[in-house]
Amino acid sequence: MSGSFFRFSDPPGLPRDGRGTVVTVGTFDGVHRGHREVLEEIRRRATRTGRRAVLLTFHPHPLTIVRPDIAPKLLTTPEEKKEILAESGVDWAVFLRFTPALSRLTPAQFVSEVLVGRLDVSELVIGYDHGFGRDRSGGADTLREIGRERGFAVDVVPPVQVGSDPISSTRIRQAVAEGDLRSAADGLGRPYSFRGIVVRGEGRGASLGFPTANLRIPSAEKLLPPAGIYAVRGIVSRGTFEGALHVGPRPTFRGSPPSVELHLLDFSGDLYGEEVRVDAIERLRGVVPFQSVDALVRQMRADVRATRALLREKP
Repeated sequence: MSGSFFRFSDPPGLPRDGRGTVVTVGTFDGVHRGHREVLEEIRRRATRTGRRAVLLTFHPHPLTIVRPDIAPKLLTTPEEKKEILAESGVDWAVFLRFTPALSRLTPAQFVSEVLVGRLDVSELVIGYDHGFGRDRSGGADTLREIGRERGFAVDVVPPVQVGSDPISSTRIRQAVAEGDLRSAADGLGRPYSFRGIVVRGEGRGASLGFPTANLRIPSAEKLLPPAGIYAVRGIVSRGTFEGALHVGPRPTFRGSPPSVELHLLDFSGDLYGEEVRVDAIERLRGVVPFQSVDALVRQMRADVRATRALLREKP
């Protein structure tokens, strides 16, 4: 792959070299297994025809502009999406700023101004449920008609399924929001992850014998799993460590604000200011109040034992 990532709103599009492009378009939140099948298809076609494989994606999420009342939290921030796409084999990942003006373009206008005018499209490959243009009116049939007029082919990649259900970002979001991280991982093809910056907390974990890294989540758009205790892996500058994660309130200690706290097993050292990636593997239990600190410590020991056992089963 060329490793090229290009963001545009007003500047011109891709450099034209006469080769043409195989393009796919979508939000691609999560870059899940269904998305990766589409990306693999444009890569195969580009390799076969000597064209460039191009992904066009959007930020912010289109619903943030057209229906902010139902706009979802994100499975992948733009930075996370770029990291995943860097391994996808596409030649260009184009991040287009989604604006009210863009949302008002008809499918024909979008094709003319963006796909043809900026991306030099020769083939367009879309997912089975794709729609774009004003009110998502540009489905496969509309695009094929436009393609015949503008001289590019349109093809649709069928859904990838888990059991009898097609994989979708919506289903994965629902699984994460319910704490069902196994189902989320099945759809994503990898553990659900998020990043946090280590900041100073109250130091209570260390006093209990379980030092924790207090995480500040940089993006308010990012979807976090619900309150609970999780078996996770933490990726820091010194390597990857098993860990137990607390998300949510701390009812045993009245007055303490909700937090995201990571206890890395078999780790010692200072992580303040460092960015940590958390791969969330499985929810162990909910957050409950304890009658005493001793009862809490006993439960934390049990959580660590459960974490070790569970993660040994999942290399």
